[in-house]
Amino acid sequence: RYGPRDCDIVVVGGGIVGCATARELLSRYPHLKIILVEKENELAAHQSGHNSGVVHAGIYYLPGTLKAKLCVKGLELSYKYFDQNNIPYKKCGKLIVATEKHELAALDTLFQRGLANGVKDMKIIEGVDIPKIEPHCRGIRAIWSPHTGIVDWCLVTKTYAKNFKDAGGHVLIDHKVNNFFLNSPNSNNETFLPLSLRFTDQVDIRCHYAVTCAGLYSDHVAQLSACSEIPKIVPFRGEYLLLKPEKRNLIKGNIYPVPDLKFPFLGVHFTPRMNGDVWLGPNAILAFKREGYKFWDFDYNEFVESITFRGMQKLMFKYARMGMKEMLRSFSMSAEVRQLQRFVPELTVDDVERGPAGVRAQALDQNGSLVDDFVFDSGKGDLAERVLHVRNAPSPAATSSLAIAEMVVDKAVESFQLQKL
Repeated sequence: RYGPRDCDIVVVGGGIVGCATARELLSRYPHLKIILVEKENELAAHQSGHNSGVVHAGIYYLPGTLKAKLCVKGLELSYKYFDQNNIPYKKCGKLIVATEKHELAALDTLFQRGLANGVKDMKIIEGVDIPKIEPHCRGIRAIWSPHTGIVDWCLVTKTYAKNFKDAGGHVLIDHKVNNFFLNSPNSNNETFLPLSLRFTDQVDIRCHYAVTCAGLYSDHVAQLSACSEIPKIVPFRGEYLLLKPEKRNLIKGNIYPVPDLKFPFLGVHFTPRMNGDVWLGPNAILAFKREGYKFWDFDYNEFVESITFRGMQKLMFKYARMGMKEMLRSFSMSAEVRQLQRFVPELTVDDVERGPAGVRAQALDQNGSLVDDFVFDSGKGDLAERVLHVRNAPSPAATSSLAIAEMVVDKAVESFQLQKL
C-alpha cells in the first residue's frame, strides 16, 4: 500500500537505542512498515561503538530514578538476549575499591543504593580479601558485584538491527535528516501520510510518525521540529590507555574507584575487553567537535556553540579545578597512571600505551547542571503530535537499551494513535 519511501513510522538514529526501539516497535506492531535511518554509512558509529563495553549492574543510581530501574531490568534482559542470540559475553564481575578512609562513607552509600535498587548478590569485602578476587589490586574495602560483565555493544546493536530486518523492517544508511514538515492532504487515492522527513540529498520519506534517538545530535534534531535548544548536548571526550599485552595478567575483571557522587562520571577504571585488551581510563574533557575522537578534531561552529552556551560557561566556572586536572591527564600518561596506581600499585607508565577514545553526549541545562535522567520531547505546534524525540538517554543506556526501548515504545503508544494504523 506504500511506495518504497513511504512508511508508517521512521526511527531516526542507528545507535543502540534507535535499533532497540525499532526492533521493539516492530515486535509489538508487526503489521506496520517501519524504516530506521542512520546518517553514517554503518550502524553504531558513535557512542554505541565507542564505549567501555561494560554491562552495568545498577549500583550507582539513585533509588527510584528511571536510570536505576531501567539498568537493573536492562541487565536481566541483556543477559537473556545475549544467550538467545549467541552473543559472546563474560560475567567477570566488578570491584568498586576504596583506597582512602574518607571514601568509605561514599562506598557505603553506593552499597545502600545497590541494595535499594535490587542489585543481586552484591557484597562488601574487606581489604584483606580484595586480592582473592583481583590478585594485584589493593584497597581498604570494596563492593563486589559478580553480575557486572563485558560485551561488545557494537555487535549487540547490529544484532538488534538484524532482528528488526528479519522481522520485515527496513534500514537506510547515509540518511541524515535535515528537516521535518507536514504534508497537505492529496486529492488522489494514495494513502495520506501527514509527515515528511527531508534528507541531505533532498529526498523525502513520508510517514505517519517519527521517533528520534539521535545521540550526540539529539538537541539539533529536536530543534528541527521546533523544540527548545535546552537541554543542550555538550560533547565530552573520554580517552583510554591500553595495557600492553604482556601486562594484561595484572587485571582479571572490572576495577572501579569510588566516584564523586556529584558527577555522572565514574572515574578512571580498569576494564577488560572481549578481544583480550584491557582499557584504563577514561578522563573526561570537552571535545572541540561532537564527533571528535582525537584531540585535534575541531569544528568551529560546534566548538563556539559549546563554549558560548550559558550552561557550559557556568559548568566550567564551577568545576574549573577539576577540568584542569582532566586536561593534565589527557596530556600526561604518568598523571593518569598515578591515579590507577592507587588500585594496582605495581602498574608503571612503561606498562601502558595510548588507546582509543569515545565521545559522550552530556545534556546540560542553562544553569550548568548536568541532566542526569531521561528526557523526552515533542515540542509545540503542529509537528508535536507526530514526532517524539529521545533527547537524553544517559549512561548506562547500552545496558538499559532493551528496557529503554520498551519505555520509548510505551511513550510512542501514549503520544501517537498507533492503534489506528
